[in-house]
Amino acid sequence: MVPLNRFQIMQHMKPRISDYFSNLNDKIFSINDLAKILNENRQRWILPKVTSRNDFIKFLLDKKILEEVEIVLPNRKMKKYVKHNASIYELALSINKKSYLSHYTAMFFHSLTENIPKVIYTNTEQVKKNNSKANTGGVLNQESIDNAFNRPMRQTNQIAKINNYSVYMLNGKNVDRIGVTEYNYNGTVMPISDIERTLIDITVRPGYSGGVREVLNAYVAARDRFSVNRLIAMLKKMGYIYPYHQAIGFYLEKAGFGNNVLRLVEKLEMKYDFYLTYQMKETEYSSRWRLFYPKGL
Repeated sequence: MVPLNRFQIMQHMKPRISDYFSNLNDKIFSINDLAKILNENRQRWILPKVTSRNDFIKFLLDKKILEEVEIVLPNRKMKKYVKHNASIYELALSINKKSYLSHYTAMFFHSLTENIPKVIYTNTEQVKKNNSKANTGGVLNQESIDNAFNRPMRQTNQIAKINNYSVYMLNGKNVDRIGVTEYNYNGTVMPISDIERTLIDITVRPGYSGGVREVLNAYVAARDRFSVNRLIAMLKKMGYIYPYHQAIGFYLEKAGFGNNVLRLVEKLEMKYDFYLTYQMKETEYSSRWRLFYPKGL
């Protein structure tokens, strides 16, 4: 009797191999992940030593146990091997292991927008800096605020392409993942900024959130669903040099929150005039919040 070759053996073991992947919680695998799985299960599946990683991957693709997805990064391409029920959001998170969903994407999952963004936002926090000046960004004065907000908002160039989606891979300041929680999406738990953290993030970077009108709509949609006290405490811990509490107070007022809530924000120092967003052409001014905002908002 002629012995089976490695491809025939894999075909014979297909039910076992298929069951193995079906029982894994993981849905997305790198080439190295699959090489490790092959090595750990080679004896159990009676696969000859000559069965290579590429042989194994080809088998998984041919038998439709997994499918190949190409992720186009700014400077290279990356291949992932995924189960058929893996979502685009899981794929986006797989690019950077410690990333979480943020900004417009978090707005979508928390039902803070009626739009379905085709752009996905993930955030991976920077390595913590020991230098206190690096953490605060230097000395604040009115001139530096004016100069910063009269320019366009800095946009990341770290954008990945997955099928028809763009993934903006943000690299925010290190805040020890404050406000990052878990979201169950079709049975898969994904890391995501909670409502308070999301409201802070979209206030800080409205350009990653659909613009200031979408941010205002998010505050309206979030009413009775978050704690302003918790949001303020979180903002303080995040240690921003700019007075974003003035923008938050403005949004809360525009969203119809009562004076008892607004006074919580007014307790914070308002030493400088501030801006709701970057490079505004026509503005109005809120004396209550010492804030310039787009005309007509």
